[in-house]
This record gives sequence, C-alpha cells and structure tokens, in this order.
Amino acid sequence: MNKSRILVIDDEAGIRQGCVRVLQPAGFDVEIADSFQAGLQKIQKAPFDLVLIDVMLPDGRGIDLLGPIRERDPETVPIIITGYATVELAVDTIKKGAYNFISKPFTADMLLMTVNQGLEKRHLSMEAKRLKELENEKAELARAIEEAKKLNEFKSSFLLMVAHDLRSPLSGAQSLVRTLLRGYVGELKPQQAELLSRIEARLDFLLTMINDILTLASSKTIETEQPLESIQVQPLVQKIIESFSEEAKNHQLVTKFNAPSQAVAVLATINGLDTVLRNLIGNAIKYSKPGGTVEANVQEEEDRVIISISDTGIGIPEEDLPHIWDEFFRAKNAHVSGITGTGLGLSIVKQFVDRFGGQVNATSRIGEGTTFTVSLKKYK
Repeated sequence: MNKSRILVIDDEAGIRQGCVRVLQPAGFDVEIADSFQAGLQKIQKAPFDLVLIDVMLPDGRGIDLLGPIRERDPETVPIIITGYATVELAVDTIKKGAYNFISKPFTADMLLMTVNQGLEKRHLSMEAKRLKELENEKAELARAIEEAKKLNEFKSSFLLMVAHDLRSPLSGAQSLVRTLLRGYVGELKPQQAELLSRIEARLDFLLTMINDILTLASSKTIETEQPLESIQVQPLVQKIIESFSEEAKNHQLVTKFNAPSQAVAVLATINGLDTVLRNLIGNAIKYSKPGGTVEANVQEEEDRVIISISDTGIGIPEEDLPHIWDEFFRAKNAHVSGITGTGLGLSIVKQFVDRFGGQVNATSRIGEGTTFTVSLKKYK
C-alpha cells in the first residue's frame, strides 16, 4: 500500500521538524517547505494527499495556497496551522477550501488525530467520486445497450422488409428461367441452355440466401416472442433425417440415428429447433464426401439433453472454429470446395440455441469430419 504524502509548509523550523518526527514514524511520506514560494513549487511539482499550511509565511499568506492546491488536486486535504485561532479565521479558511485548522502549540496526539481525520475525509471523498464514476459508467453502458438493442431491432426489421420484397421478384425470375429451360417457348441451343442453367443456379443461391436472412432476422425478432414449450426430440430428428434421405442417397452417404428408447423432451420452439437440426444435418450431408457417414445421436445427461450431429466431411480448420458462428462467415476450405453456402446457417443455429438457454459447440479435424453438439434443457 502506498504511503500517504504529506507536505508541511511553515517558516518555523521547530514546527517543521516536529511534524516530521511525529508523522514519519506513523508511516507517512513527509516533505517540508519554509516559505510560500517553496511550498507553491512543491504543490505544483507533485500532488499531495494532505498539506499542513502555516497561516502566515514570510513571503505570503498560507491561505492563498488553497487555490493552487485545489487546482493541482481537488481531493488534497488542506489543514491550516495557526498561532491565533479565531472563529472568524476558521470560517474564512473553510470558505476558501481548508478542511480544518490546528492551533499552535499542538501535541503529537493532536497532530496525528487531525491528520488522520483529514486523510479519512480524503479517502471517503475519493471513494464517493469513484462510486459516482461507476454509476455514470453504468448509466452510459445502459444507454449504449439500449441503443444497440434499438439498432439491432431496426436492422432485423430492415432485413425482414428487404428480404420479403426481394423474394417475390426473384421467385418470378426463377419461374421464367425454368420455363425457358423446359422448352415451353421454343427449343434452346446448347449454349443458351448452359447459360440459363447457370442463371438458374445463381437464382437458387440468391433465394437460399434470402430465406436464410429471413430466418436469421425472425430469430432475433418474431421468434423471441414465441414461448418455449416441450418438444419431443426423437421424432423431430427422425423426421428431418428422412427428409434428407434423397439428398444423402445422391451423395452416397449412410445416415444413422441413435437415441434412448424412452421419450426425451426439451424446452424450445418447434420452428426454432427444426431450423437448428435442419441446418446441422443439412450441412453434414452437404460437406461429406461420397461413401461417408452422417450420424445423429441423442443422449440424456442429468437435466440436459445432448444432440450431436457428426459427419465424415471436409472438416473445419482449427483457426476458423471460433468464427463459424459469425454472420456470413465461411471457413477457408469451404470457399475452395466449390460447395455454395451463405455463411448464415450456423449463425442462425447459435441464435436459436441461445434463445433456448442452451449451448452449441463444434469439434473438427481437417479431412476427417466435424461434430456439432447442442445441449438443451430437459423438459421434466
């Protein structure tokens, strides 16, 4: 703990030396000055916790040092030393910023008591100032959180509006392209068909992105208004795996599902949990290599239900794992794989799992596969 710094300004050598003899053994760091100018220089050079000032000095009034002391450090405690204490003097010095005064001659006990009272006043004043600063910081943080919340709500509402407005014309463009590709308006040349197929693929990707944006925005707005309810896990996982059966077959993948025989339920929303599982199972199939396996497991652990989705796919680089939950982020090897993706799926998963009071994490090895684990509260 730092020693309290005390400055004694007095033209009497006996007073200065007496203060040093009493205060230094008590653990204080004491400096002395024998004149107004010498005291002013020390005050301006460095801050002190407490200053003992003789009311009359050879080259000025000690009371006139109260202003410079306050300018240097408003929390410094000034105490006036005087040989002729009066009520008028006490009132005048306190008006000008002195905390107290001590009359000559004074005893060692009186000096220590006065100094300790002054330092306690400084401690309380600084603590009150610190608490006020914390209160101001708390209020500022609350304002910042509120502004961020409003901004996030505006962003989500804007995304919903824009995505809805884009989806209709995009669906119309898809229909027109497919009409051309199916030859309903005349036979196409091979080059025309190839170009239209590329356009169709781009439109499909754009529609996927718009749907993901709608899901992400709703997870932050509409979905937060939905109450959590009991959702049976096994039938939902089974249903989703079956819905991907054709895609898994096309990828030459084996799908497995392991779960307890007894019913297991979690606290969630049906749309939210369906979205979470579809994203994770769909990604597992999309990024797996032909001949691989996609496996879903459901386990009970005390008051939690653990759902894990494992694949034997391309894996995720270790340095990318912390960022996979960020909006629009895709791992480096996903970019070069030629597999399209919006980079929103895992962000949507994280939004919903957080909403359910759960946790989601991923472990992965490049070239060997990835396992996503979702932990949710069990419904009892």
